[in-house]
Amino acid sequence: MIRDVAIVGAGWSGFRSITPDVSYKELMYEAAVHAYEDAGIDPRRDVDSFVTVGEDYNEGISIFDEYVPDQLGALHRPVQTIAGEGIHGLAAAVMQILTGQFDVVVVEAHSKASNILTLPYILAFAMDPVFNRPLKAHPYFIPGMEMLRYLAETAATHEACAAVVAKNRSNALLNPLGAFGVTISVDDVLSSQPIAEPLTRLECADHSDGSIVFVLASGKTARVLTDTPIWVRGVGWANDTFWLESRPWGDARYARAAGEMAFRTAGIKSPSKEIDFAEIDDTFAYKELQHLEALGLCPPGAAGGWTLEGVTEVTGRLPVNPSGGALGEGNLLDATGLARTLEVVLQLRGEAGERQIEGAEVGMAFGWRGVPTTGGAAVVLSN
Repeated sequence: MIRDVAIVGAGWSGFRSITPDVSYKELMYEAAVHAYEDAGIDPRRDVDSFVTVGEDYNEGISIFDEYVPDQLGALHRPVQTIAGEGIHGLAAAVMQILTGQFDVVVVEAHSKASNILTLPYILAFAMDPVFNRPLKAHPYFIPGMEMLRYLAETAATHEACAAVVAKNRSNALLNPLGAFGVTISVDDVLSSQPIAEPLTRLECADHSDGSIVFVLASGKTARVLTDTPIWVRGVGWANDTFWLESRPWGDARYARAAGEMAFRTAGIKSPSKEIDFAEIDDTFAYKELQHLEALGLCPPGAAGGWTLEGVTEVTGRLPVNPSGGALGEGNLLDATGLARTLEVVLQLRGEAGERQIEGAEVGMAFGWRGVPTTGGAAVVLSN
């Protein structure tokens, strides 16, 4: 028998471009304390397992799960690290509960990007060591090439990509976690510094520090702990090829496969009609458009036109990234997908403040692990 799974507690800390006043452990501790208070639990008594999402290269230490029990309250409990996207960690927690062996599971992801002095070199280390890494090119040449191909295949315009930046940065002005909220024009984006043509500086999400913690519980326990459980309707994940030479440059096949899995497990037949709003990875502005189309939330090639017409604003037909996305909140490395999920949870609880979407009942979050990967994960949530 498949058990119901719900998010019963959420906590967060940081969401700043630099956090010299706290360590990554203090960021995690603050987020965890808020999540446990929100769920009304004691981690030492009530939690059966802990999942943390972390990449050893980003952390600067190996076997990272040995460095998380103290600040999460995970004494004498199973702890595992997922080296992946934040929603991969959420999926791992869901699957643990579905086994019937775990009743309450905590998932955490974080970023201390401001501590990483050589992040481009770490990204480059993920590239093929024989053919690609010896080129010694900044890894952002990959999204530049992909954006160029996406625009060519879909006939989307550079103006549409720039409109994503203007929309999301504007949305972030209504979000207390939107560290990069600003009123900006399409022309401002287009005229900003070229990074890897046609990609410009303002089309790349700035890095941010922060931590997000969710408490998940089985259906029976969730109904005891809270009157507002957020139900995990479906999860999905997929990886495409890691080879630059053989990947489809204009199409996000990983997003399509992850979305199809999430919709199938959620019982959703028509995503564009059944999803009320979406939080979609926009680490690079064109990625929001590419992901929207791959996930089936709009017709192929239509995302750019929709954005230019303003139909993806908070008050539009399909609100996309009302939080401001990564462009508005910051790129939190492997925690970026959980940041997208956090906004879905707040919206479904009716706790999104000025950016609250009226009548939101079903939301979707999608996270991409970033350059140079083709890995992503999706989750469908409802209230």
